[in-house]
Amino acid sequence: MGYTCDPVAERIAEGLGFSCRGADAVVTFRNPFDLANATMPVLELLIVGGAVFALVHAWRRWRRDGDPVNISLWFASVVYLAVIEPPLYFPGWFGLEEHVGFIFSHNVFTVQFMYDRLPLYIVAFYPAISQLAYELVRALGVFARRGPLLGSVAVAFACQVFYEIFDQLGPQLRWWAWNPGNEMINQPALASVPMNSMLLFASVSFGAMTYLVVRLAGPRDGGGPRTGRDVAWRTVLAGAATPLAMIVVSAPSGAFRGEDQLGVQRAILSAELAVVWIAGLWLLADAWRASRTGPAPAPDASPLFVRTYPAVYLGVLVVLWLTALPAYFASAGGVTEQGTPVGSLWYAALCTAAAAAFVLAVLRVRAPRPAVEPVGS
Repeated sequence: MGYTCDPVAERIAEGLGFSCRGADAVVTFRNPFDLANATMPVLELLIVGGAVFALVHAWRRWRRDGDPVNISLWFASVVYLAVIEPPLYFPGWFGLEEHVGFIFSHNVFTVQFMYDRLPLYIVAFYPAISQLAYELVRALGVFARRGPLLGSVAVAFACQVFYEIFDQLGPQLRWWAWNPGNEMINQPALASVPMNSMLLFASVSFGAMTYLVVRLAGPRDGGGPRTGRDVAWRTVLAGAATPLAMIVVSAPSGAFRGEDQLGVQRAILSAELAVVWIAGLWLLADAWRASRTGPAPAPDASPLFVRTYPAVYLGVLVVLWLTALPAYFASAGGVTEQGTPVGSLWYAALCTAAAAAFVLAVLRVRAPRPAVEPVGS
């Protein structure tokens, strides 16, 4: 029990309104109408539905168009989750208590795995957000014009802006809670969100995973489809190798760990996030121009998934933010009257503007002209 519900984990869980003691080791089901607040089943429906939508789209891309990247990225996201999440939930299992400590705890949703630590919607979140970002960038032609590396940088930026709208809101609505006592990992922070999480989990991981998937599981250079077995092992390799990129990128700020070095860490992480924004905005502006002046796209350049799900995701998160604003503005010292920490409103607004630009840019992609004019035109 000590490794699954130690005193720190128990304290964080109680702050969210549940107990981690006696949790089922495999799976627990709850009434979606009896969760901590009404935003939680809405979030579950948005993310789980998006992941299913993304899987259907990815399967069609592979079987109909012969492109295995989408399906590989979907499952690589799940492999990445399986590698990265358990050590975060149970550092004691992996001998990491002194190195990372207890970082955070999710609240309990309708379906929970692993001693109530892993909600189903989090399993779905990784493939949903990776497909959302990849398809936006692909539909805008960044991979075709700029290649896998810059295309993956654009994906990292797209994930940053769509992810952080969610990330800056979650703690206030009790979707999860960070461990304030873990200053080694959870500081420095932007409002209630650790900057390490903002950089590594919201950008670096998805950008690196996309690059690995495109290079390893993309269509063969000489043409010809890949076999399912070929795609499968390359997918597992891409997902499992993604954390290595996170370790490399975390090294500069990690070299200055310590309470007396938080200013240096903040400066380094801010600079790295600024690079993501500058490169991402340049690539987005380039794609915006090309969408109007370049050659007509292929018929599948802007499929139903990319024309609908990013907009739905953004719209729902904006509505959830609006419901949270009264408590946000009534907060004192970064804490609401309900005792939950608030995120950064200005950063969430900046991310919302950039996410809206992605959505509008995709909608501006010109529909391809038919090869033969319709009769009677």
